[in-house]
Amino acid sequence: MQQLTSAQVRELRAKAHALNPVVSISDKGLSAAVLKEIDTCLKAHELIKVRVHGDDREHRLACLETICRELDAAPVQHIGKLLVVYRENPEKPAAAKAPAKPRAAAPRRSKRSFQG
Repeated sequence: MQQLTSAQVRELRAKAHALNPVVSISDKGLSAAVLKEIDTCLKAHELIKVRVHGDDREHRLACLETICRELDAAPVQHIGKLLVVYRENPEKPAAAKAPAKPRAAAPRRSKRSFQG
């Protein structure tokens, strides 16, 4: 299981905010087929959300732990019925991984014109 620093977790949580869940785990639990689908999604996206149906919090935590252990991924967040999981893809090009550089803000111009 990968370990993330608090700064990495904060950045990944921010990125995950806009994501939709790509995999759902039904009340039947985490099967081999579901793990394979999660693995495929992690290879493609690195950062994913997983929806776990059911009201048992302990079951959701167990699912998160199993996913991270079996797929060598890192837990990012568990909020409600959503799990956020991250695993770096070493095959992904470095350009795609680099965070976007912030754009320089254009100089602000005053709307008022002072004549003096």
